[in-house]
Amino acid sequence: MKIRMKTPLVEMDGDEMTRIIWRNIKDILICPYVDLKTEYYDLGLKHRDETDDKVTSDSANAAKKYGVAVKCATITPNAARVEEYGLKQMWKSPNGTIRAILDGTVFRAPIIVKGIEPYVRTWKKPITIARHAYGDVYKAAEMRVPAGSKAELCVTAPDGSETRSLIHEFSGEGVIQGMHNTESSIKSFARSCFNYALDKKQDLWFSAKDTISKTYDHRFKDIFAEIYETEYKKRFEEAGTTYFYTLIDDAVARVIRSGGGFVWACKNYDGDVMSDMLSTAFGSLAMMTSVLVSPDGVYEYEAAHGTVQRHYYAHLRGEKTSTNPVATIFAWTGALRKRGELDGVPELCEFAGKLENACTETIGSGIMTKDLYLISTLKNKQQTDTEGFLSAVAERLENA
Repeated sequence: MKIRMKTPLVEMDGDEMTRIIWRNIKDILICPYVDLKTEYYDLGLKHRDETDDKVTSDSANAAKKYGVAVKCATITPNAARVEEYGLKQMWKSPNGTIRAILDGTVFRAPIIVKGIEPYVRTWKKPITIARHAYGDVYKAAEMRVPAGSKAELCVTAPDGSETRSLIHEFSGEGVIQGMHNTESSIKSFARSCFNYALDKKQDLWFSAKDTISKTYDHRFKDIFAEIYETEYKKRFEEAGTTYFYTLIDDAVARVIRSGGGFVWACKNYDGDVMSDMLSTAFGSLAMMTSVLVSPDGVYEYEAAHGTVQRHYYAHLRGEKTSTNPVATIFAWTGALRKRGELDGVPELCEFAGKLENACTETIGSGIMTKDLYLISTLKNKQQTDTEGFLSAVAERLENA
């Protein structure tokens, strides 16, 4: 008998190779065991173009309604993609649109498996990156500046008065960029980080560069400190966990010397870079969980990697591909587990755990895709294509 769901998940389909894998995961690993209920949104690039990207905002609002979503990797088009797909325009990142609507923070952590050793030998436990998902360089205004120009930062108050600050007087040509953030978004970021760390029973680090950015980054630091002292300090003490702030360069040094097992909160760009660094150092971007958490308790699970364009073109040529599906599988298990927790369906949570164990045990037994085969320390290892890996996981899941 299949596991019954009470409330649908919001399902956000995606692009290219991950779209193919998405369907296979549902058909092979989920639907034989779960009476799957989803509210489906096609975020494939062609459909986003057909709807003038309205489908993306619709899916995000559906996530707010139902509380839990699962998202496939999607294309953020550049000029080449506009031409390839015949798009009306260069649509924005779906992830960016969804993050802005949900006002969420992205939490990414590596999946630890037997035979895949971190490049940093001291790391024994996963490190979770908490990435602020609004503003900074991703919402920046920028332009080229002709020689002889004077650039100023100008803020016009509600009463019409202006405050100006000289940026630079250009003797030659240059470039200029203006970034912003909002206190409401920073506060949401801070609370999401504190809540997530308490939920995981882990220490929380926050890093920025307030010694150089004495207003912008310093405001991040102050907001975190104010919220911690007034809302979370007692709860952290009761949990036996700690929170501290440090400079980003000091944090990098501490992380490399650490044993892992904590949450590291970063501003938007820092989190983008550091999550990729961590995923590579732990083994593979395809072995990273990723969840967007809003301050009001909406969860959107996704894979941390892209659409695997090169493998998709090989697939279209009829070639077998060895694309690692683990991060996408864990996006589904994360969403199913959270749905089970919120709806009081323990069988759904148990199924998610069994499917995750089937994945990690399959790799631990030596059956893995090419990306892991190249770095695995197991002696008896076997490289397989995507279909072969999914079949091996399915066999273990059936036995479980």
